[in-house]
Parts: sequence; C-alpha cells; structure tokens
Amino acid sequence: MTDDRDTLRALADEGNEPALDRLADLADARGDLAELSDLLDEGCERAGRLLTRRAVAAGDLRELQRLADAGADEAGEELERILSAPGEEEDEAEDEDED
Repeated sequence: MTDDRDTLRALADEGNEPALDRLADLADARGDLAELSDLLDEGCERAGRLLTRRAVAAGDLRELQRLADAGADEAGEELERILSAPGEEEDEAEDEDED
C-alpha cells in the first residue's frame, strides 16, 4: 500500500500524529531535509529524531545545537554526549596512570 502524501498531509493537519510520523519517514527516505525541518517546526518528534541521527552521523555539532534549540531533546542529549566524551576519556586515562 502506498501512502498518498496529500492524504497524509491532510490527516497530519487534523492532528493525526502517526500521519505526521509517516510524512517524516517519507521525507527521510527522500533525503528531504527541508521537509524534515518543517515537520520538526510543526512539533513532529520523529522528524527531530531523524534529523538528529543524520547530524550525529555527519558529526555536525552546529546542526545538533540548532535541533536542540528547536526542541529536539535527543539532539541536546547527543550534543552533550559528544562534547563531554573527550573529557571523560582523559579522566579515565588519568585514573589509569595513577594506578
């Protein structure tokens, strides 16, 4: 069964979250980052997760910050994880040197 994008859009406009999520999946499959960003602006958490996954894979810290600022909690968590990771590794190395 193929999803008619116009029908999904109409359902999403009426507050149907699964339709909004499906639109995000379709945009992700097409690599349509602009539509994913628009869907995030509409409050689609799935779009935020998909954009976060792409930003992490690309190592794009600025995009992660933008996504976090736009309300994608997962992006903020990933940004914090990435930024704190080098410090944690150094701390672990210092602990090993002290033993």
